[in-house]
Amino acid sequence: MQATIKYIWFLCIMLSTTCMFAQVYEKSTNREPRFTVRGSVIESDTHNPIPNVNIEVNGGAYTTTDFAGDFRIEAKKGDELIIKHKDFETVYYTILSNERITVRVEPSREEAEYKRTKFSRRNSNEFKMLIDSAETHLKKDAKRSIKFIELALVESNSVKQNAEAYEVLGDIYMFWKQYDLAVSNYRISDQNLKTNAVKLKLAAAYKQNNNYQESIETYNGVNKKALSNWQLVELYEGLGDVYMLTKSYQFSIDNYNKGLVVAQKHLITPKITDLNSKIAQTYNLKGETQKAEGYFNKSMKLASTQNKKRAAEEKDRAAEFLNANQDYSGEIELRKEALEDINDLKSDSDIDNESALTPQKQNYKIGNAFALQNDYDNAIPYLEKSIEEADSKADLIVQKDATRKLSEIYRDAGQFDKALIAYQNYVDLVDKLYTKKEQEIAQAARFSKVIVNNQNRISSLESDRALNESKFQLSNEEAKRQKLIIYSLSGGLILLLVAAFLMFKYIKQQRLANNLLALKSLRSQMNPHFIFNALNSVNSFIASNDERTANKYLTDFSLLMRAVLENSEEDFIPLEKEIRLLELYTKLEHFRFQDKFDYSINIDENINIEDFVIPPMLLQPYIENAVWHGLRYKKSKGQLEIGITQTTSDEIKITITDDGIGRKQSKALKTENQQKQNSKGMGNIKKRVSILNEMYKDKVDVVVDDFQDEEDVGTKVVVTLKKD
Repeated sequence: MQATIKYIWFLCIMLSTTCMFAQVYEKSTNREPRFTVRGSVIESDTHNPIPNVNIEVNGGAYTTTDFAGDFRIEAKKGDELIIKHKDFETVYYTILSNERITVRVEPSREEAEYKRTKFSRRNSNEFKMLIDSAETHLKKDAKRSIKFIELALVESNSVKQNAEAYEVLGDIYMFWKQYDLAVSNYRISDQNLKTNAVKLKLAAAYKQNNNYQESIETYNGVNKKALSNWQLVELYEGLGDVYMLTKSYQFSIDNYNKGLVVAQKHLITPKITDLNSKIAQTYNLKGETQKAEGYFNKSMKLASTQNKKRAAEEKDRAAEFLNANQDYSGEIELRKEALEDINDLKSDSDIDNESALTPQKQNYKIGNAFALQNDYDNAIPYLEKSIEEADSKADLIVQKDATRKLSEIYRDAGQFDKALIAYQNYVDLVDKLYTKKEQEIAQAARFSKVIVNNQNRISSLESDRALNESKFQLSNEEAKRQKLIIYSLSGGLILLLVAAFLMFKYIKQQRLANNLLALKSLRSQMNPHFIFNALNSVNSFIASNDERTANKYLTDFSLLMRAVLENSEEDFIPLEKEIRLLELYTKLEHFRFQDKFDYSINIDENINIEDFVIPPMLLQPYIENAVWHGLRYKKSKGQLEIGITQTTSDEIKITITDDGIGRKQSKALKTENQQKQNSKGMGNIKKRVSILNEMYKDKVDVVVDDFQDEEDVGTKVVVTLKKD
């Protein structure tokens, strides 16, 4: 015990030293009640709202404007509001009250050196003025404040305004401790417009109304990711409070610690102190006094850096802890320090009798602690001082308790005359207190009646509004029935148009399917013709006993066949791939007819052949015709040329020329069967080109003509390809 007393003495000396350095800071940081500041940020000329504006209070709270340019933030009188956005200069504003603030931002000018802003204390909107009036009278006149809400609901013309009105009404009932009504109105606000701020208030109202499970459920239903740092701390603190009230002490401590982590990370100093204090209280209730003492020491140390009122609050809580653990000497020292802080606050802060920080209560508890140590000489002066203070402030409860305790001390000290006098005073005070309580009960009953009547009027207003909406809907029913016929006719016409469109689309799809089937059929006819000719070439090599040449030819032929079969199912293939096939095919034909012709393939270097596609096997039949029906019958050695040039940015030309005998002489040399076969092959090509152009809007163009005016006129084929 002596070691504990020495430790507390050392802590008290440290706190006193800290308080000396905190004198200047103290006046500017006196703990003021926090309230919600509402506001909006708009453009000055167009009055358009500006969303996503950063709103920050130097105490740690942070939020942003919503899509309507509105914001709300927790603050206290004297806090500095910081408004930041990339499109205007940062604005600093000192909060004087919880009146609505409107920030009008002038549009930016390229030549402007600074962007200017200005504030308006009042908005011309009647609804907002009524809400502001309700908040102004919230703590002074409940009846008047509720009346403003009633008028605001009459002016309301949107779900959002309804939600705001019922939220403020819930705030009024919370302040005046009408928790059941607060719950009802917060729920109505949440039904109109779901916001995290209202959900947190609803959970707190459930807690105060002893609906602990509903409070926990509401807290856990809030989307934590959407909360500001301050709101997140409030959520964990609220959960900790509920779990402490339900004696789930470990859950309470866990949630307080979660809130403490957030508060420490974001330097929310007031909440750091509060949470350390609450963790200490919970550990004390749990029976872990050593841990409780450690957290009380932390909270007192933190509170001493804020202001004297906050320091006094923590010393009072720590003193209660020491009293519960029968450390009366430590309790006395802490209460004496708290009393010094309270006396310094008299000129700066108004402490009502409900507060634990009144001088009469502290003097009474110091006297009681001395009495518990049987130190009557020191107890009596403090009790007498408590009675004197309580009498001057009309605090009958403390005056009664101190008088009774004084009577008991005189009795135990053997001073029965003084004990009797003190007891008679105690009896008189009990009578006065009884009379006062009767008056307070009567006043509370009248107040509750007024509150209920006002709430009933608001509920009736909502019922009338619902009834008017029903009448309006009924009046519109007949008009709707008349419109129904028009809509039905219009709907029928639309259905017919849709059916026609679907029919057209079906026919188009059917035509496409038919075209695809025709292309597949034509390709299947092209491949056997090509394979037959190639195998004839292999057969001629074998017949001439040139097995080596036949093997080499057959190897190249197999590569060509594989590529042809791979591409046989495609409508278009890359031009680059088609060129490789042509090179391989022309090489095979030249291998067989080396004495009949030479060939060359020329590609313009400026062409990006990867940008163009071509139907597979489109060029091969023209080369085959040039070799088999033109160059093969030429008396001298002929020349086959394949050239690719670009005419425009999205068009290229492929030219196949030979100086063979020409189409007319070739046709004269053919048998009747050969003419049919050639006609069928060229006809397939024309059909393919026609179908492809129909499907892909004139992508391919083929022109066949004589090459020259000499004896061997030859043939010239020009294929034009367009880019996708």
